[in-house]
Amino acid sequence: MRTRRLIPALAVLALAAPLAACSAGGGGGDSAGGTVNWWTWDEKQAVSYKECLAGFEEENPGVTVNISQYGVDDYFTKLTAGFVAGNAPDAFQNSVQFFDAYAKQGQLEPLDDYIAKSDYDLGVFNVGVENWKYTDGKQYALPLDWAASAIYFNEDMVTQAGYTADDIASMTWNPDDGGTFDTIATHLTIDENGVRGDEPGFDKTKVATYGIGNLGTEDYIGQTTWNPIISTTGWKIGEPAAWATKFRYDDPDFIKTMDWVRSLSDRGIAPKLGEFTIGDTEQLGSGKVAMASGGSWSATTFAQLPGLKVGIAPTVLGPDGTTRSMMSNSNGNELWAGSKNKDNAWKWISYMGSEDCQTKAALKSGSFFPSIPGAMDAVAADQLSKGVDLGVFVDAAKNGWIYPAFPSANGSEMGTTIQPLMEAFFTHERDDDVFPEMAATSKEILAG
Repeated sequence: MRTRRLIPALAVLALAAPLAACSAGGGGGDSAGGTVNWWTWDEKQAVSYKECLAGFEEENPGVTVNISQYGVDDYFTKLTAGFVAGNAPDAFQNSVQFFDAYAKQGQLEPLDDYIAKSDYDLGVFNVGVENWKYTDGKQYALPLDWAASAIYFNEDMVTQAGYTADDIASMTWNPDDGGTFDTIATHLTIDENGVRGDEPGFDKTKVATYGIGNLGTEDYIGQTTWNPIISTTGWKIGEPAAWATKFRYDDPDFIKTMDWVRSLSDRGIAPKLGEFTIGDTEQLGSGKVAMASGGSWSATTFAQLPGLKVGIAPTVLGPDGTTRSMMSNSNGNELWAGSKNKDNAWKWISYMGSEDCQTKAALKSGSFFPSIPGAMDAVAADQLSKGVDLGVFVDAAKNGWIYPAFPSANGSEMGTTIQPLMEAFFTHERDDDVFPEMAATSKEILAG
């Protein structure tokens, strides 16, 4: 279920840069009469939300919507250029990573008055609303979609190792010995001579199948890797959680967890950073890993791997044996402050924020999770009929396992500055001394 819509929160952090004025095309500056221009970076959502056009235009005679999609590598540069040139789209999909920058620039229209005048109920959403409140207390976006994490596993490998799907679903973790997660991942690991990771003679330099994919990444958020593990202790990256003044990289629990994560690669239980050039789905499909911690957007991709039965389990239980926790990245629908057609643009994004529209759009592609529970249930039922069980993600939302990817300042600079330090740790160029430096650096960046 991988879509480009989620990439900005993790991997497009360095894209935003000062741009000279140039035409972005199809922007709000060109809007005439009842034409609303809406942009997205996700080609699947661009197609899917066309399913809502007929119903919207029927309810709003004389108003038409023009949907434009740009690849994620171009999207934010075109959007920024549109701000500068005065022809940005009336409404657009945004990532929380760029929320602060655009708000500071005065490019975003607060939605509070529109919400009040139209009696729009933010309670229809079960995820994402808090992601889009700015430091002024105002609401700047309606949730559009969301994502979570899970553990994907090769069912045959798990069975051959003597485990069941329930064993994977009930794995526990702690920072002292790694819990049953460490035990299972170690046993699932096999070297080129057929020796398992917990057997005498195991050769960690010649691993044929790793028990778990790489959890030690340069990603400074760790959304689908180490974050679902450390957050079971109650740790959250920001201090405070929303609009943090510091990232808690110097927390003793975090440092202890990162040491354990790195030890998995040191022991040959997980690949080293940079060892593979292929993604987690390809690794699982080729037999190079037995389990992979990945995003919800990959669910249908894993299910389509030829000749392979892939199970989906929830993320690990924490040290208390009962707590699951995972970051949910929710993208949002925003209005451009410079639009000449704000009222109609609000009508469009609020229509997109209806259960009927989100259900139609999500069922069209099955490629994203809508932010309204009823629409999400419809998608899960549809995918189950096609052999893909999304119950893990439905449970995550309903049971409160997810928490929002809280907004913070200067996300682009944070990524480009912190990620090399994280990479240095996992490649053994640096040790635990890097974490106080990361915390101090994050404080400077967040205050910048």
